[in-house]
Amino acid sequence: MTSDDTTTTPAAPASDSPFRDERTARDEAPQFVLPLVVRIERAEPPARTDALETAARAVLVILSDERSLGDGEWAQVMRDWQDARIRKVVRRARGAEWRRAEALDGITVTGSGGAEVRVFPPVPLDGWPKDLARLQVSGTDLTDPEPPAAPDPAAPVLWLNPDLDMTAGKAMAQAGHGAQLAWWELSDAERKEWREAGFPLSVRTAGRARWEPLTRAGLPVVRDAGFTEIAPGSCTVVAEGPSAGGLLAGLGRA
Repeated sequence: MTSDDTTTTPAAPASDSPFRDERTARDEAPQFVLPLVVRIERAEPPARTDALETAARAVLVILSDERSLGDGEWAQVMRDWQDARIRKVVRRARGAEWRRAEALDGITVTGSGGAEVRVFPPVPLDGWPKDLARLQVSGTDLTDPEPPAAPDPAAPVLWLNPDLDMTAGKAMAQAGHGAQLAWWELSDAERKEWREAGFPLSVRTAGRARWEPLTRAGLPVVRDAGFTEIAPGSCTVVAEGPSAGGLLAGLGRA
């Protein structure tokens, strides 16, 4: 998949999806990772759902940032990243670690419940900045103090597979994948509308009875490459737009 000099990044054909577990031409390209760092202070960790939704929005924010488009300062590395496997890695930070991460070039996104996620332009798979490389991947087992409310029917929903046991960090990366697939489905006008609305979305775990129909509904589906935690080819997220009218109603259209 390639990108032109506008805001349009076409979705990859199924045979060349960045989320397939089979080896494709994408594996021959230089590999990059989109780093995301979630702030987890010991005394006040974020709620799991808020962290997942904030990570998804952070991916959308960097995809739509002027620095990622055209001849912006991040545009080339964003194109290189999207031409290879779409890897995302979530690490955690607190205190001085978080302050060091904030000093690096990136964007901090704050969730409705106060979760903070900083997203950075892609880095080579083996070339992480020192202050990010030292951060831990483990320890992102967040919880929700109360069950999340029903998702907003007027905004996209990223449905998680109810049969997969993922850490919050892994689920945050998968939610980011789902948001990116949803972004690729949209026209420039729809992307602009979503961005100007603040990227409203929900992340929820699907009911078991609903999950299989969702995966067969022609909607964007993330199939994990199996690098960490879960088996290759596992369906992790389905992105669903509003059922009729309103923001992004065309999501998943044929």
